[in-house]
Amino acid sequence: QVQLVESGGGLVQPGGSLRLSCEISGFILGYCSIGWFRQLPGQEREGVSCISRSDGSTDYTDSVKGRFTISRDNDKNTVYLQMNKLKPEDTATYYCAAVRSPWVTIATLKRNNMHYWGKGTLVTVTS
Repeated sequence: QVQLVESGGGLVQPGGSLRLSCEISGFILGYCSIGWFRQLPGQEREGVSCISRSDGSTDYTDSVKGRFTISRDNDKNTVYLQMNKLKPEDTATYYCAAVRSPWVTIATLKRNNMHYWGKGTLVTVTS
């Protein structure tokens, strides 16, 4: 069965770093594009970053550019989100999601476009 499992969330001080992992099973990572989303209670699920299966190109929402980096390891079937210089406003539950489309950008990284979802991992940034 298709399964995405996030890990790496936790409590961190402003300016700190975390690396989130999304381990994927049930399909080959190279056959899918992957997105990271985040959500606070009562708010919409926001696309944060994505990586395309076609050529490995990446994209980011403006608020995380220069601080977050998405990467993939096809051999390990894992996608990572390295988060640096974290801010309190980065606090959210972070989800990874997969889509079969060969290309994805922030403009097309919509919740309804994604086919498979993980359960999420909580990131809390506070002093």
